[in-house]
Amino acid sequence: MRNVERITSVKSELLDIFMSMEVDEHVQRRRSAAQRNLRARRGIELHREFQALSRDIAPLPDEDERQESELH
Repeated sequence: MRNVERITSVKSELLDIFMSMEVDEHVQRRRSAAQRNLRARRGIELHREFQALSRDIAPLPDEDERQESELH
């Protein structure tokens, strides 16, 4: 009877350890996924910022073109 109680206790402890490890792994996976999502979101924001800057800078006329348009 004593051996059965001891085996049950060890099984219970092993199950607790296993469940604790599973929880830790799950938390780590969620944290990693959140970091990946933030990096992706920031990458998209940077891409859009560069596109907007390119659009804002690109149409600047040359000095000659500006003088001609002022004359007309």
